[in-house]
Amino acid sequence: MIRHLVLFKLNEDVSRDEPRVVAGVRAFEELGDRIPELRQWECAWNISDRPIAQDFAINAAVDDAAALTRYLEHPDHQAGVGLWREFATWVIADYEF
Repeated sequence: MIRHLVLFKLNEDVSRDEPRVVAGVRAFEELGDRIPELRQWECAWNISDRPIAQDFAINAAVDDAAALTRYLEHPDHQAGVGLWREFATWVIADYEF
């Protein structure tokens, strides 16, 4: 199995309650039900107020590298990424477990 972790940081002067951010969160929340390759899907706002903390996180699992590629290329995933590009940056880590 492969764990897919993504940590998002909202751009400066972007708030969680902006309509475009709300739409981006909704798009990612719905991926767990739309992409069959996802064996586990969690996404949520960070609750830590530490200065080094990111704002939003995705924690997902897929069976293998081929499933990860299908997930990344899935149109619903690409649509969500397109929304988030407008207001955030992110880092990822993919590892076997």
